[in-house]
Amino acid sequence: MQKSYFLGGGKTGMARRLSLDAPSLTLTCAPAQKQTERCHPEHTRPLNIREYARIQTFPDSWEFFGSISSQYKQIGNAVPVNLATAVGKKLIALLNNIYQHHR
Repeated sequence: MQKSYFLGGGKTGMARRLSLDAPSLTLTCAPAQKQTERCHPEHTRPLNIREYARIQTFPDSWEFFGSISSQYKQIGNAVPVNLATAVGKKLIALLNNIYQHHR
C-alpha cells in the first residue's frame, strides 16, 4: 500500500479501509494507486481479485481472464450483477405490462 496508507482524504489520497457494516466505496479499475486505494476491512492490504468481484456481486464461480490489472479493470468497469438483475427484471415487467395493455 506504500505511502497511500498514511495519506489523508481529499485530493492527496483516498486510501480507505472498507467497513464490514456499510456499503463499499466505489470500486475503480486500479485499486492500488494513491488516489484510488481501497484497504481490506481487517488486514492492511489492498483487496484481491475475488474480494473485488464479491463487492460487485459476481458469483464466486465467475472467472476473469487476462493480466491482474486487466481483471481489476473488468470488475471496476462492471455494473454490479445484483443491480443489473434488478434493472432487467423491472424492464421485463414494464415491457410485459405494455404488451398486455396493447393486446
